[in-house]
Amino acid sequence: MPIYRCNACGFVSEDAATPVGQTTACGRCGRASTVYGTVFFVEKLVERYAAAMRELQALRAADDDEPANQGAAAEAAATAAGAGAQFTDVDAQNTANFATAEQHLPLQAWFAGRKINATFDYAQVDTTGFFDDAARLLGDRLDLFGELIDRVAFAYRKGHGWINLELARLPQKDAQAVNQLCRTLYGHTLFGRYHYQKPEKIVRLTLQTAPAVRRFFEGGWLEWYVFLEALEACKAVGRRQISCARGVKVTFPNEDLHELDVVVLPAGRTPVVVECKSGEFQRDLDKYLRLRKRLGLERQHFVICSPHIADDQAGGLSAMYDLTFVNLRLLRAHLQTVL
Repeated sequence: MPIYRCNACGFVSEDAATPVGQTTACGRCGRASTVYGTVFFVEKLVERYAAAMRELQALRAADDDEPANQGAAAEAAATAAGAGAQFTDVDAQNTANFATAEQHLPLQAWFAGRKINATFDYAQVDTTGFFDDAARLLGDRLDLFGELIDRVAFAYRKGHGWINLELARLPQKDAQAVNQLCRTLYGHTLFGRYHYQKPEKIVRLTLQTAPAVRRFFEGGWLEWYVFLEALEACKAVGRRQISCARGVKVTFPNEDLHELDVVVLPAGRTPVVVECKSGEFQRDLDKYLRLRKRLGLERQHFVICSPHIADDQAGGLSAMYDLTFVNLRLLRAHLQTVL
């Protein structure tokens, strides 16, 4: 017999009169509810129950194995102690030294010690290109350049091929800075075409069709910026040997998959994971809380970086949840305390 569950009040009831797939009024609160076939409804219920049980078992295993895993992780890290990146005399924004298997070995060992399989894309930390340079330019002046990022990302989502920036409304100094930025990004091939109409003070930009450029404007810039800030924090506190990665795909023993945006592991210390959120993050908080626990990291070592939250909001969110929240201004100072 067909069945429905009201999403508003949770009431469950059979309904023989309403065809499957149509809506009926909830018998308790009157809200419209979709009617499902009984077999379909039970299948979905069993799937959700099974998923919840897998998650619960994984969390229990993480609690039970934590001391042993920590010991194994330390032993594996010691085995790989000679690996990692030395960047005392290296320009962090123009080197391929990070993009090697050897550089990733300590992180690989740390994850393996916790029975987590980690997959790396070495090119994600190759700073010989221009993505990292562009990210530094954008992030350092996000108050002025944030609108450009939002406009470009919006244009990509809507399938538009170009944008116009009207600079006449800006103070002269800011208008010159935005125009120079656009010219520089065009030189870095992040735009397909750049044209400045001086009398009208309008910049016309043609968007690149390359997927890598689109990903950059849709959030990749923030990952690059956080990665560079982490390197600067390591230098500031004297961490000369590190293992670092971006876009790390991790698989847990129960085959759950996750991707970590930025991970940095100084030699002999605990790694720091930074999740970069250029958009909304509120609905993902529970996911990040579970992920932090499964990785066995303290809250200070699992960071949510959002450029759109104020200092006091970051502090309030950090007090509410077992996570650390930062914006771009607070990011490096926090990293220097934990790296």
